[in-house]
Amino acid sequence: MKAIFSALLLGALISLPALSQDAWPTKPLRVVIPYPAGSPDDTIARLIAPSLKQSLNQPILVENRPGAGGNIGAQEVIRSTDEHTVLFGTDTILTINPHIYRKLPFNSAEDLVPVTLLASFSQMLVCNPHVPAKSLPQLVTLADKQDMTYASGGQGVPGHIAMEMLLSTMRMRMTHAPYKGPSPAMQDVLGGTVPCGFLASPVVGPFVKDGKLTGIVVSGVKRISGHPSVPTAEEAGAKGYDATFFEVVAMPKGTPAARIARLQSAIAKALSNPEVRATLATLDLEPIASSKEEAIRRLEADRSKWGAVVGRLKLQVD
Repeated sequence: MKAIFSALLLGALISLPALSQDAWPTKPLRVVIPYPAGSPDDTIARLIAPSLKQSLNQPILVENRPGAGGNIGAQEVIRSTDEHTVLFGTDTILTINPHIYRKLPFNSAEDLVPVTLLASFSQMLVCNPHVPAKSLPQLVTLADKQDMTYASGGQGVPGHIAMEMLLSTMRMRMTHAPYKGPSPAMQDVLGGTVPCGFLASPVVGPFVKDGKLTGIVVSGVKRISGHPSVPTAEEAGAKGYDATFFEVVAMPKGTPAARIARLQSAIAKALSNPEVRATLATLDLEPIASSKEEAIRRLEADRSKWGAVVGRLKLQVD
């Protein structure tokens, strides 16, 4: 009996570390958003935070760390050592930034491990209603006659890269005005300080519906359900154009697979809620909740795709 008891006790002691790891998270989860409040990743994080709190049994602390096309927030996550810091950001941090930033402070392909693709979204080219151009061909003609500027959420963000690809495809010229996030850029387009902007459709969509902005084109391969009258860029004349983007969740390299799986499962559960999906639909966000493996495959493919685009356009950011 003593031998049996000793064996059971030894087995229990050996399993303690495993049980401790399986109990993760053991304190509040810090969700870093690499863009300002109101961006699509910020919106999703705050929308599903209550569900994540319930699934993970810990508070969810959402923190905005904008700047440098998402690099500042990403670096904050990579440098974290508390094992409870997560990145909610756009896929461009992993797919485009490595190609355009001369001095990227981290290796996005190795220092961050994808957890899941949250949702897909498009950028929308919008103009202030006072701009006489109401379609892409009209905007091309107008830009040929006068100097024009477009706003984006920053250097190397989806709106910037999508617009530069569109300008190249249509052989037109507009000057880039980068902002620290899509929301401040949108405000200046609304106010007429900048005539047009290529910005996340969840941000500008409500103003297009209200007639406060004119929707010119969307960047994806299909029209957005909430804005069926706004054509895709390809439909408007940009042959072969596709600039679909994704919201992605990532954690620092070395994060145990069990923790990534638990977080992915909690996110998938949150995104399966009909009310959450309905809310995302009104924001032009299509929920995905992919597996880690699916996220890696898509990100690798898009890294190659955008690398070719950046090389062709010779885009570089200091």
